[in-house]
Amino acid sequence: MTFTPLSELVATDAFHNLRLVATDMDGTLTHNGKFTVDLLQAFADLATAGIEVIIVTGRSAGWVSGLTNYLPIAGAIAENGGLFYQSDRETPLALTAIPHVTSHRTKLAQCFQQLQTEFPQIHESSDNCFRITDWTFDVFGLNPVQLQKLVELCQNIGWGFTYSNVQCHIKPIEQNKATGLLQVLHTYYPQLNLEQVATVGDSPNDASLFDPSKFPLSVGVSNVLHYANQLVHQPMYMTNAPEVQGFCELAQSLSKRK
Repeated sequence: MTFTPLSELVATDAFHNLRLVATDMDGTLTHNGKFTVDLLQAFADLATAGIEVIIVTGRSAGWVSGLTNYLPIAGAIAENGGLFYQSDRETPLALTAIPHVTSHRTKLAQCFQQLQTEFPQIHESSDNCFRITDWTFDVFGLNPVQLQKLVELCQNIGWGFTYSNVQCHIKPIEQNKATGLLQVLHTYYPQLNLEQVATVGDSPNDASLFDPSKFPLSVGVSNVLHYANQLVHQPMYMTNAPEVQGFCELAQSLSKRK
């Protein structure tokens, strides 16, 4: 796979019109799983440049509700498009309709139990008690062939499936990051067109953010190359650096634009 360097986006007029960055979190805003001082500076630089940040993550509703209270961002989408937490509001916007949460989670648990009959080594993630729309288990130890088998098993049961560098997600079929982000943009940013939004990510659950029919300006931090052959859609541009250093590379370029 070949990718266009971020420097070529910087040279375009489109780069100068950007007003919002929608970014994955784990593996994109982190270094070895942690936030850094450089990330907080990148957020500050983007704010000074008049660019808002929305995090779009697979992490749970419980985790994300806390993050939006502490990070200098406009908001965050949790559970791969399940809910949106705006930074100045306590009540989230449901992006996936779940009429009966208890019944929904029971069905997710039953699906997980069925997957365990084929893959007894998989373990429920510790954050499931903080989740509403999806069910997660650890991705560690699963190879691409096994992950594809999990996709097929979930589809046969009537669920969607995706994974990141951290977790596997059993989810409603229609739920993904792109669908959730488009709802948020329509509701809260009707003044923006999609050419003013850059999407950023690093792994297969970010693939919908790389769909050029929805988001013409997508950026992969360089560690996305680990999944190049597993992505349904490829990012349009690529940073030189991995993880948060790649995000900072993008932020520095945006904050210095003329």
